[in-house]
Amino acid sequence: MKIIYKITYPNGKIYVGKDLVHNINYFGSASGTLIAKDFPFEQHMDFTIRKEVLWHSATATDQEVNKIEVDFIKQLRSNDPTIGYNQWPKYKPEP
Repeated sequence: MKIIYKITYPNGKIYVGKDLVHNINYFGSASGTLIAKDFPFEQHMDFTIRKEVLWHSATATDQEVNKIEVDFIKQLRSNDPTIGYNQWPKYKPEP
């Protein structure tokens, strides 16, 4: 099973990612350094995140999953630094 998921952090910011083998324990590859900057050390002591599956498929190709992941990143604007932690594709504010 292949999935697209959304991680929501305590500050409300999000990260969208994919998992091509649906490992329940996988929480993405967002930059820990980037995330840590948003939370004082004291908040690291009790830190809860939420993982939601946005889409899943048993038959999609890896290329299809890659495209759907990017579509969700753009739709949810998780690459906008004020909204999320995705660093790719590069966020381009609308004029």
